[in-house]
Amino acid sequence: MKPMTEQEIRSAFVNCSKGEAKRLHVPRDLVERPWDDLDFLGWRDPQAPDRAYLAAEFDGRTVAVVLRSSGAASWQARRSICSLCVTTHTGGVSLLVAPRAGKAGQQGNSVGAYMCADLACSLYVRGKREVGTRLHESLTVEEKIRRTVVNLTAFVSKVTA
Repeated sequence: MKPMTEQEIRSAFVNCSKGEAKRLHVPRDLVERPWDDLDFLGWRDPQAPDRAYLAAEFDGRTVAVVLRSSGAASWQARRSICSLCVTTHTGGVSLLVAPRAGKAGQQGNSVGAYMCADLACSLYVRGKREVGTRLHESLTVEEKIRRTVVNLTAFVSKVTA
């Protein structure tokens, strides 16, 4: 993935107002991010733990999405699987919900998916970040990356549709 600037990220949000995009937290360490190992940039808001964001390039343009976690923590001790990267975690997967873009979002419609709570899917798929016990898969790393990108694209398409 190509490196992104703060301004590029802020202007790419599709499911919040320009004012909200201007005020939300963008990581200060963008220069140090492992861009070559990322399929998307995902981060949590340190001032609001229930907020998360992701940004990626789709068809040559950057798209960013505001996410909120469900707030329900009682199930998190169970083993769960991320719907993007298909990594299994014990307590490391959260239900993240994105308001849909445009009029649908203004009417309260949203899209949700279970995702790695730290949004480090790209690093898990590449073996750059470890998670407890890993289920064996016969897919190559490249196939896992492709699957993650396909799943991410499907999720973002639902948000922007």
